[in-house]
Amino acid sequence: MSAESLLVEVVRSGFVESTHRVRMLAVAADGSPVRVHGAVDALVSPRSSLKPLQALAMVRAGLPLEGELLALSCASHAGESFHVDGVRRILAGAGLEEDALGCPEDLPEDPASREELLRSGGDRARVYMNCSGKHAAMLATCVVNGWPPETYLDPAHPLQRAIRATVEELTCERVAATGVDGCGAPLFFVSMVGVTRAFRAMVQAEPGTPERRVVDAFRDHPEWTSGTTRPEARLMRAVPGLMVKAGAEAFDAFVFSDGRSGTVKVEDGGQRARVPAVVEALGALGFRGPELDELATGVLLGGGRPVGEIRLRR
Repeated sequence: MSAESLLVEVVRSGFVESTHRVRMLAVAADGSPVRVHGAVDALVSPRSSLKPLQALAMVRAGLPLEGELLALSCASHAGESFHVDGVRRILAGAGLEEDALGCPEDLPEDPASREELLRSGGDRARVYMNCSGKHAAMLATCVVNGWPPETYLDPAHPLQRAIRATVEELTCERVAATGVDGCGAPLFFVSMVGVTRAFRAMVQAEPGTPERRVVDAFRDHPEWTSGTTRPEARLMRAVPGLMVKAGAEAFDAFVFSDGRSGTVKVEDGGQRARVPAVVEALGALGFRGPELDELATGVLLGGGRPVGEIRLRR
């Protein structure tokens, strides 16, 4: 164990150009710590890493989604055509139009999808925003329960109260503060220890429970929770049974099918340090391989060619 943060360094032309400090927690299936770096018990903003818990609260409240659409409700998607079609299917099933979405307008994050949209004369829209799957599912949950959809983002709304209660139940922590996420939804501040505990509880639930319905949909459809070229999907394809959810400001949470789990937080929010740190956490729990080795080091370009790397300092 170490109180010291991990360091991810950016090496250009043989010189360390920048350094990112990383907190990491990796625990065994019984919850006992295997690797600890940094202040993992301090309050953090898990951002979109809490989406599986938000989806769990919605399933418990009667959200009638399965398979890829349930996975999409947990997604920070890339705005590829199947993501956008899925969001529209969720809305249509609830009898709603795209203008019911409360997330900001955006362009697809996937470069090819964004270019195709702009070339065809399209523009920003709420349905392309990476959290639109979650927002569509929130609206569908409101319709099922007869809750007012117009105010679904209010922290006092029945939906958001149910989500907060679920977060507190699974993390075994009281929410210390409530903020506003980038998509406009309420954001709950807890610790990395709590998020790790919550992911472990979800995967260790009995098959067929709401917890496992969310986890199984997530693991069965990794591209629906992120994108076809995103590192999260590549990690899940490379490691059978893995569920990994990234959040903004470089937060990640993951869990294996037996309950081994962990969280990673890059202290300065630098996204480029996320994946090397996550791969290190997976390795601490015994998972290594060619695909993970490839992801462990990012390529740094200069003039369009490799001139350095982003790597964990050894």
